[in-house]
Parts: sequence; C-alpha cells; structure tokens
Amino acid sequence: MLSGVPGSEELFPIREVSKLTGINPVTLRAWERRYGLIQPVRTESGHRLYSREDIDTVHRILDWIERGVAVSKVGKMLARDDAQAALLRNVSEGNAQHESTDWQRQLQQAIGAFDDRQLDRLYGQIFATYPASVALQDILMPLWLQLLRHQGHFGQASEWLFFDSFLRNRISQRLQLAQVSHKPRILLSAIAGECRELELLVAAVLMSGDELAVRVLSMGQPFNELTLICEKSRPQALVVFSNHSPTAELPRRLTRLALTLDCPILLAGDVSDMVGSQLAGTSIGCLGNEGHLMQRRLQQFIQGTLDT
Repeated sequence: MLSGVPGSEELFPIREVSKLTGINPVTLRAWERRYGLIQPVRTESGHRLYSREDIDTVHRILDWIERGVAVSKVGKMLARDDAQAALLRNVSEGNAQHESTDWQRQLQQAIGAFDDRQLDRLYGQIFATYPASVALQDILMPLWLQLLRHQGHFGQASEWLFFDSFLRNRISQRLQLAQVSHKPRILLSAIAGECRELELLVAAVLMSGDELAVRVLSMGQPFNELTLICEKSRPQALVVFSNHSPTAELPRRLTRLALTLDCPILLAGDVSDMVGSQLAGTSIGCLGNEGHLMQRRLQQFIQGTLDT
C-alpha cells in the first residue's frame, strides 16, 4: 500500500490487488487494456497503482461474471449500476450521502460486535427515518453487498452471514404482516439458483404498495410448476425474478409459461434489463431492478397502461 499520492489516500500495486481480489495480474491488465473496466493510475516509471474504488470495481466485475455475464458485456452493466446509484442519490428525498455512510458505519460496528440488539435498534431507526426504498437501496443493501464481496480475512464471512440472516428475518416479517391484508396479491418467484434469498425478499418489499401485497414463493420453486400454483392461488400477476445473465431458452420458456396462465406474467431483476429487447412486443412485461421503477411498472402493467 502506498500513500501520499495526489488525489488518493491509499493506492495499491498490482500484486497487492491480486492478493486482495484473487485475480491474477494478467487478467487485471486484460480488463484494463481490452475492456476498459478499470483505470489504474501510473507512476512515473509506468507501474500501475489501484485505488480502493478500483478494487471495489474488481469485486463488482467478479460479481457480474459469477452471474453469467460475459466479461465483454460487464462494462455496460457497471455503467448502468453507476447511473442507477446516481439517480437514487438524487431522489432519496433529502437523504445526503454522508448520512447513508454514517448509518452504515454504525451498522458495521454492530455487525462487527455480532450485537443483534444494537443492529435491531439501528434497523428500526432507519425505517422510521426513511422510506423503505431509501432504507434498503441506499443504506442496508449496499452494506450487505460490500460485506459479501469482501470476505478475504478471518471473521468477515461470519459478519456477512450474521447480517444476511438478520435482514432476511426482519424483511420476512415485514412481508408476513402485509399478507394479513385483503389487498390484491402478486406472486414472486425466483428462477432457481439465480439470486440470493435476501435479494428476492427485498424485491418483494420494493414492489409492495398501498394497493398490492407480494407473496414470495420459496427458493428453489420449480419453474414448471408455477402454472399449478397460479391455478390454485389465483394471483393478480406472477413476477419471475433473476439476477443472472439470461440463458438462450429463457424468452421461450417465459412465452410458453405465459400461454398456460390466467394471470399476467412479468420479469424482474437484473435479467429483465438484459433480455428486455427480446421480449419486446410479447405479453411479458419487464420491471427492472430499481425500487421506484419496479413498483410503478408493476402498477402500470396491472392497470393495462404499460407498453410491453
């Protein structure tokens, strides 16, 4: 680690970055030269130096590759994520970025101490202060994702598991309370193996509104049995969720499923942005993966005003 370089508090040589991320120097150079995914600074002698932000970008690249996105297409996904993050900061109803950072610092302290009582207090304060979309997308989930990506040192995996379990429990409680109402119900199902449970639960909260309740089907729900569940429960709509790169068969599978249902079918998560053009003109709507957008599009689709 180096310091004292203008514009950066700490910079890391390529070998250190390789140790921190598990990516060999040859691959790091290729991601820079061939795809422009990272842009390290250079010393006067030409050696690469990486910032903390660069290292975070490497973890983000790995995250997308693990979801099945080709490295040649990762740049487009990073740009989309950055644009959404900027939009969230602008529409977070006066929530300054430093406030999010302060909440995350307090949460991190509680997580590091494995203090579930303090974590619960902070969770309650955050939801009492901000709308659910801000609490989840600006504060809680970015920290969850940061902990997920950085598990290289002793204890970090346990911290993520502790936080993940806590959030799954609390968000499940929120959804269960909504189920006691008589609001029209939406079924939400993940494509097996293509998202984590917390991501699905958060999507359900973000889709829920004053006029809709979202019921989450269990992880591992068989795709070919969704027709049966819809026949029995008669939802107002079925939403299929995935954060992985779509397979070539997915549009056809969704189209065939739509023919067997008596309710509308929609696609949500990162996959809906990747496959949206292939579904244009079909009966299947794409909701995206951003809270305000998902809820608005879902309501528009049910009202018949969303153009698929």
